[in-house]
Amino acid sequence: MKVGDVTSARGNPMGRVRGEGRYVRKVLLTAITAPRRTALAVSLLVALVGGLGAGTAVAAPKPKPTPTPPAQLSKVGGDRLSVPGTQVNAAPGVPALPAKLTSRSWIVADAETGAVLAEHNAHWQLPPASTLKMLFADTVMPKLPKNEVHKVAPSDLAGMGAGSSLVGIKENLTYTVHDLWLGVFLRSGNDAVHVLSAMNGGVPQTVAQMNAEAHELQATDTHVVTPDGYDEPGQVSSAYDLTLFARQGLQNPDFREYCSTVNAQFPGDYKKTKQGKPTKVRSSFAISNTNRLLSGDYDLSRYPGIAGVKNGNTTNAGATFTGVAQRGGRTLLVTVMNPSGTEHDEVYREGASLLNWGFAAAPAVQPVGTLVPPLSKLPHASAAAPSASPQQRTATTADAASSASSSRGVWTAASIAAATAVVLAAVVIVVRRRRPLPSEVGPDGPGGALRSRRSPGRSLFRRPFRLRPRPRSRGRRGR
Repeated sequence: MKVGDVTSARGNPMGRVRGEGRYVRKVLLTAITAPRRTALAVSLLVALVGGLGAGTAVAAPKPKPTPTPPAQLSKVGGDRLSVPGTQVNAAPGVPALPAKLTSRSWIVADAETGAVLAEHNAHWQLPPASTLKMLFADTVMPKLPKNEVHKVAPSDLAGMGAGSSLVGIKENLTYTVHDLWLGVFLRSGNDAVHVLSAMNGGVPQTVAQMNAEAHELQATDTHVVTPDGYDEPGQVSSAYDLTLFARQGLQNPDFREYCSTVNAQFPGDYKKTKQGKPTKVRSSFAISNTNRLLSGDYDLSRYPGIAGVKNGNTTNAGATFTGVAQRGGRTLLVTVMNPSGTEHDEVYREGASLLNWGFAAAPAVQPVGTLVPPLSKLPHASAAAPSASPQQRTATTADAASSASSSRGVWTAASIAAATAVVLAAVVIVVRRRRPLPSEVGPDGPGGALRSRRSPGRSLFRRPFRLRPRPRSRGRRGR
């Protein structure tokens, strides 16, 4: 508390001490010797502070209100997902959820069938941080050959936010697309994202394509402002959507390679002679994956069967994480957003506990929803109505998908229960035709955690399914 200033009028034998609107009379200090004057001044100040403390309550700083999810969330994937809070079908044989879950939003899903085993505010729109780079990879990776070489121009690195995570790219040096993707996935390098965006036609074009890809994947909670996930007003996603991005990306062998790589060498500058002249020999430096369930930490072991995917952390988003793991022939996806726990590596610990629960519960638990397929994989997809704008955030995309999946017009507005049954039936048909994730976990190394043990050239999936290439002229990704 501020005590105030001591003021006196020249020629006036009395002065006043001011503090918090109260005035206290004092004896003129100039007539007293210096030591006594000092002692008296201290006494007066102590008495003043004590009196004010006894008579005036000091307001404690108000704690920031805890954010709460909207009363109604998106219905994409099932009606139960639109209800705030935790959704799980407890039953005999189904273990209880982990007791210490502090995340604002999370989801556990079967990567192959799409069944959502349990979720908590999975459609809550939150800042995604660098987990948004999974959508960036889904959008850009199929367009750039991994052996393509690019010389970095100064303009390629323009526009990055202050404090961005960097892998260490330098202007006027060349990098392969393969190098840049390692920088994106291992070090979450925003510099690598901006260089790849420049190769893709620039940041604005890449952002527009990412929003179009989110629409294609029925990720209606997502609105992209920056391709690297840096905090920006209006940039949001959800645990549900991030899981869709991971599931889509894991069908691409290059995506699987990058997200499962633990350590790599990244190109550095050219070495110099003793005289300071550059040589033709280029140096390199080691980079390690910041996904702590994949690489481990000093107080956290690597998660058994982990095979990716992506982590993130910003001021607004807090810590975010999407992971995929395999055990006993089952592949699970988990996404965790913004835990409030204070334990070190909290986001990974909660992700690991949810994976443990999922593997234990999967044989008995009944799903509460489903991960929807891309619009282009739905029957009669060409007749599907366009989705609402990102600002509207409605469930019209899911309704259109379910309507398109019924060739005889069984969808009507008369019964919500009947509509839900139609949606689930359509999704089951599509999921059976989708390529599931690989069935075996291999050793470490580039792609090792997701590389099949089958002979080279054969499908990495249990039920091979060839997807038709989508024409690039329409702005969609090729395969």
